[in-house]
Amino acid sequence: MEHERHHGHLSPSQAAKREAVEQIKEQIQNSQSFVIIDYKGLTVAQDTEFRAEFRKNGVEYKVLKNTLFRKALNELGYTEFDEALNGPSAFAFGTTDAVAPAKVAAEGISKYKAMKIKCGMFDKQFADASMCDAMSKVPGREVLLGMLVSVLSAPMRGLAVALNAIAEKAE
Repeated sequence: MEHERHHGHLSPSQAAKREAVEQIKEQIQNSQSFVIIDYKGLTVAQDTEFRAEFRKNGVEYKVLKNTLFRKALNELGYTEFDEALNGPSAFAFGTTDAVAPAKVAAEGISKYKAMKIKCGMFDKQFADASMCDAMSKVPGREVLLGMLVSVLSAPMRGLAVALNAIAEKAE
């Protein structure tokens, strides 16, 4: 790497950039997923509300410089995001719930009729806009567990009803 050699002689602004890139890399690696959002069209009030919604769902939402984010991704071996890293970009990181960033973003987009998801990463894989959209529709953990419980308890309920009906006929 060219810049590694001059590492000791970075100007303060280069050092700050380097530090920022390292922090972004760390955040990417520690996240289950992230989505890149074009946040154009949001009012200040909506932005505040949108951020609160992310926070409530355990998602870290930040506006970061495209150039730094691109560099961080490139250093981690990803180039698929380069194209998306133009214009306004906000980043929503899912540290505990992989679908939360896409879900909250998609809900905000339909609520405010503004913004769009450019692309994202799930399980360390690049996901285009339509894939992010699909991920946003995946039910959250609680919903999935709830569905599982109802599926598991459904046959028993059905069985009880059937046995009951047979018992009543027999009387």
